Amino acid sequence: MIELDAASFLLQWAVGGLFFTWVTTRRREVGIGYGWTMRITFGLMAAASILVSRFLHPVPVRDAAAVGVVLATAYAYFVSYQRRAAGVAGQREVVERRTARVAAMTGIDKDEERFDRDVPEFPPSLDLIAPAIGVIGLVAAGIDAGSPAWLSVARILIGAAFLGAITDAMLLGHWYLVQPGLARGPLLELVRWTQRIWPFEVLIMVIPVSQGMLAVLSGSIDDDYGGILGWMWATCAVTTLGLLLVTRAALKERQYSAVMAATGLLYLAILTAFGTDLVARAVLS
Repeated sequence: MIELDAASFLLQWAVGGLFFTWVTTRRREVGIGYGWTMRITFGLMAAASILVSRFLHPVPVRDAAAVGVVLATAYAYFVSYQRRAAGVAGQREVVERRTARVAAMTGIDKDEERFDRDVPEFPPSLDLIAPAIGVIGLVAAGIDAGSPAWLSVARILIGAAFLGAITDAMLLGHWYLVQPGLARGPLLELVRWTQRIWPFEVLIMVIPVSQGMLAVLSGSIDDDYGGILGWMWATCAVTTLGLLLVTRAALKERQYSAVMAATGLLYLAILTAFGTDLVARAVLS
C-alpha cells in the first residue's frame, strides 16, 4: 500500500512549481517580479511541509531536503532582488522599442521604466538549485510511502511535474495583467508542458492494472463510495486534457482578452488536475 502524506504533497507541489518557474525565467521575457512571486509562493509551501511533518509523519531525508529547498529559494530571491535594477533582457527590449516608437510618433521622449545595464542580470540557473534538492526529498518520501517503492516514487515525481506546470501556467496567466504586451510564448510553453505530462500522470495511476484506477473503475478495488470516486477521477482526467486543448485554442486568438479567457480556463484546469492526482492517490492509498 502507498500512503498519501500531507508533508510530501506540499513538498511535491513546491518542487514542481519551482522547476517550472525556471522554465519561464530562463526565457528572459517575464518581468522580474514574477520570479519573486513564484519563489515566495512555493518557498512557503516547502516551509509548510517542514511544519506539517513535525506534527504528522517526519521523514528525515525528505524534511532535510525541504529545508534545503527553502534556503535555496530564499537565496535565489535575494540575488534576484539585489539585481532588480537590471530587469530582464526581453522586458528591456520591449520597453525600449515602445519608448522609441512613442518618441518617433509624438516627439516626446516619455520617461518609461529605466534599467541599469551596469548591473548583472539574475542568472536563471539559480532557480534550478531548489528543485534539484527537492527531488532528493521526493524520492525519499516515495520510498517511505510504501511498496512498491518504484511506483510510489514515480507517482510523486510525475505528480510534482504535473501540478507544478498547471499551477505555474495559471499564475503566469495573471501576470499578463501586470505586464501588458508580454508575448504568449511563456504561457503556451507551460500549457504544452502540462499536455505532455498528462499521459504519464494518467498512466502512472492506472498501473499496475490490478491495483490501479482501472481496478477501481471495474469494482475490483472498493473506493467505499460505490465506485463514484473512480468515475470522478476519470472525469477529472479527461476534463483536464479538454481544458488544456481549449486553452491552447483560446491563445491562438489575437485579442488580448484571449489571454484572460485562457487564464479562466486554467483556473478550472487546475481544479481538475488536482482531482486527477489527489483523488487517485487517496483512493489507492
